[in-house]
Amino acid sequence: MKPVFAIAMMLAAIAAAAPAVAAQDGRPPFGGGRGEQDQARDGVRSGRQAPLSRVLQMIGARYPGRHLNTSMGDAGGRPAYYVQWQMENGRVVVFVVDAESGQIIGRQGG
Repeated sequence: MKPVFAIAMMLAAIAAAAPAVAAQDGRPPFGGGRGEQDQARDGVRSGRQAPLSRVLQMIGARYPGRHLNTSMGDAGGRPAYYVQWQMENGRVVVFVVDAESGQIIGRQGG
């Protein structure tokens, strides 16, 4: 029973230290602070970013398939959507879309 207690104590110590470590490198601990979705929503509301729904419609019109996932990032110093898309043939492509203009600026895979 002692090994289980020791493991539990180590896990508790790691969990207690993790927020401090994350705070030191500038990232919010465990999803705290503002997430990608909040930032994207604010960008769309203020007119700085194209709505993701419009981006997905544009991709779907040019490349039949289905949307799998999207994340936000940076492409050449500009905010970008990274849209994971499954083509009709089953291949998966990641479209890099300029979040401000809504235009595809790159493509990876597929």
